[in-house]
Amino acid sequence: MPVQRRGVVKTAEGSSIEKKIKRGNALRQGSGWKKPIVGTVAVSLFIIAGGLGWLYVSQDEFVTEVFVRQDEFLDGTKFVQVPCSEDYENFKRFKGCTPQRCGRAVTDAVISREEAGRMLRLAESGLALGGSDGGASILDLHSGALSMGKQFVNIYRYFPDEVKDIFSEEDFELYRSLRQRIQEEIARTFGLDASRLFLTKPTFFSRMNNTDAKTIHDEYWHPHVDKVTYGSFDYTSLLYLSDYGVDFGGGRFVFMDGSHNRTMEPRAGRVSFFSSGSENLHRVEKVSWGTRFAITVSFTCDPTHAISDPTLT
Repeated sequence: MPVQRRGVVKTAEGSSIEKKIKRGNALRQGSGWKKPIVGTVAVSLFIIAGGLGWLYVSQDEFVTEVFVRQDEFLDGTKFVQVPCSEDYENFKRFKGCTPQRCGRAVTDAVISREEAGRMLRLAESGLALGGSDGGASILDLHSGALSMGKQFVNIYRYFPDEVKDIFSEEDFELYRSLRQRIQEEIARTFGLDASRLFLTKPTFFSRMNNTDAKTIHDEYWHPHVDKVTYGSFDYTSLLYLSDYGVDFGGGRFVFMDGSHNRTMEPRAGRVSFFSSGSENLHRVEKVSWGTRFAITVSFTCDPTHAISDPTLT
């Protein structure tokens, strides 16, 4: 049976969801994304997943279906297939990798809570050297980009001595191991050869709280599509480092499907991943209290957009 396809999400002209998407696009187009460092990471703040029984709660004007609760543990991978969008037709296709079976998945069986705790300590230590004036900060170990006030700096250039004190080679080895396991789980779930997937930028730690946004780079809650924002993206994943309802409120990752939202509640060590096209339009709820930590890990099928794992040396 041929793969079903769906075009870019269509909504009635003037509808609330269309206005939100246009607002997000306007912000990105008018913010100077192509400046050094900022061009690589600023829009990343927009990116930062059925049934065990549906729970319906009110959010904005939509109904939200909870995919997996924070207090549930998935010892396998929960996958929901959705029709692929046409986004991938606008880019070079790579046999055996470019999505033909699209969907979204979540698992608690790939990364342990202890490992997530080690990554949380790394994120807290690195972000303590800087941090955004608004509610969203990032740390990119690959490029060195670190939020600092209303700008970004290179952590390896501005804090070379501190980096050696707070990061260890063991931290980076674990980071690489987690990336590899996530890559292999994406390949297994989507029926791919893992060697055909390549890490791509931006890949980064994020810290979100309820501080008022000071610049558009702090406004992480706008609906967006990863493949549209970053042409290189084919598969997106998030590793959560803190617990919804315990460490923070709000801040859930939300897939926007027509008149319904579908979300799952972050749990430390939980990995969610999905094909990056318009079939997975999404946003992050505003954090209402506490602090939300996560790692976004992105993959491409195009080797020309591949990046290497970060190293201390």
